[in-house]
Amino acid sequence: MTAPEISDDDGLVRAAAAGDRAAFGELYVRYARLVHGILLARVPPEQADDLVQDVFLSAMRQLRGLRTVAAFRGWLGAIARNRAMDHFRQARPQVPIEDHMKFEAPRQDSGLGALEVLDVIRRLPEAYRETMILRLVEGMTGPEIAQQTGLTPDSVRVNLCRGMKMLRELWGGVEAK
Repeated sequence: MTAPEISDDDGLVRAAAAGDRAAFGELYVRYARLVHGILLARVPPEQADDLVQDVFLSAMRQLRGLRTVAAFRGWLGAIARNRAMDHFRQARPQVPIEDHMKFEAPRQDSGLGALEVLDVIRRLPEAYRETMILRLVEGMTGPEIAQQTGLTPDSVRVNLCRGMKMLRELWGGVEAK
């Protein structure tokens, strides 16, 4: 599946801002993976799905205030990043941070599970973490990531290359424990 053309989004964003629920639903279909990847880079995996819904509900309420239709993707990404920060502000009294940062090395006779791999990816610097999750977890191609995030294809390529190098280094440290 290829990423949608930006010009296709313009009409959908305008229609959704005018109250067209079907148009907003199509925007959800097109951008849910992007929002999920952004959130997954920042919050516990079991909470990402609910927060995706929160992000889109917030976007639906605020869409009329969007000044530039072409800015929709970046604006939606910013809502997702802000929602992730809000999640931790609200959750701090309820969930000790140590539980989210804790990593136990897997037994040598077992492979790394999905949550352990995600934990290792989340140790990467933010610049690489989001791109790596969009590629490895959400299954987006480099060009899709570039189009969805607004990064240049070269920036995505560099982030993926450097991110993979750092991931291999971290992975070696995890396996050595």
